Formats: sequence, structure tokens, C-alpha cells
Amino acid sequence: MLDVVGTLFRLGLAGVWLVSGWLKVSDPNQTFIAVQAYDVLPGGLVSVVAAAMPFLELALGVLLLVGLGTRLTGVLSVLVLLAFIAAVAQSWARGLSIDCGCFGGGGAVAEGDTRYPEEIARDIGFLVMAVWLVVRPRTRLALDGRFARPAAEPVA
Repeated sequence: MLDVVGTLFRLGLAGVWLVSGWLKVSDPNQTFIAVQAYDVLPGGLVSVVAAAMPFLELALGVLLLVGLGTRLTGVLSVLVLLAFIAAVAQSWARGLSIDCGCFGGGGAVAEGDTRYPEEIARDIGFLVMAVWLVVRPRTRLALDGRFARPAAEPVA
């Protein structure tokens, strides 16, 4: 049963990364605007992060989809999600009025149109899924199992 839960978490998180990455890579200008709206990175880093983030998300999604390096991909997902949660939380704390741009879009919004609590709660849910995969990376339909060494035979 735990393998089934892990498989659902792995495939669900893969879907999140693939959709998020695809929406960002398909509109790089809007991704730049979204990253810039957080107002935490120096100007030169905004374009680097905006350009790299979609491809990082797509890579995480593909690795999780096929189940290759599940524990390591889970660790990377945890780190990225913690950064996203911190970014949204600091925006909220500073009183910025922005859309997170988590699934495309992003940038300035009218005061009162922010969804910070929902965005943080959603990302915490994704974080739980990623932590599960770090703690228990064994899932069904994963390439990880194809490369695992068989357990040694017990000596009688």
C-alpha cells in the first residue's frame, strides 16, 4: 500500500513540475516579470533564474515521471519548494501585491487580489509529497527498481 501512495505522490509531483515548467517555458517574458516581481534578486540574476527555472522544473518532472533518481529528485524538489514557499512568504510579509507565477502568469496584481495563504498551503502539500519521496523513494512503475542491485542471498 505504501508503494502505491509513493507512486501517486511521485506521479502527482511529476505532473506539477511538468505543467509548471511548460507554462513558464512557453512564455519566457511573463516568467521574467514574475521573478522580477518578488524584488529579491539583483537585476542580472532575474533573467538567469527566469531562464533556468522552467527547465529545472521540467527536468524534475521528467525524472519523477520515469522514476529515475527518485530520492535525489525528491531532495531537489524539497529545496525548490522551500525556496518557493520562502519567496511567497517574504512577499506577503513585505506587503507586495503579486501573483506567484507558479503556474505561469505572475507579476503585480491589485491590492487584495493576492492568494498568499492558498499558495503557501498548496506548496506545503507538494512539499509533503516530496519529503515522502525522500524518505521512501521506492515506488511502482519506476526505473529506479530496474537498476537496483538484488538483495544478497542469506547464508545458511
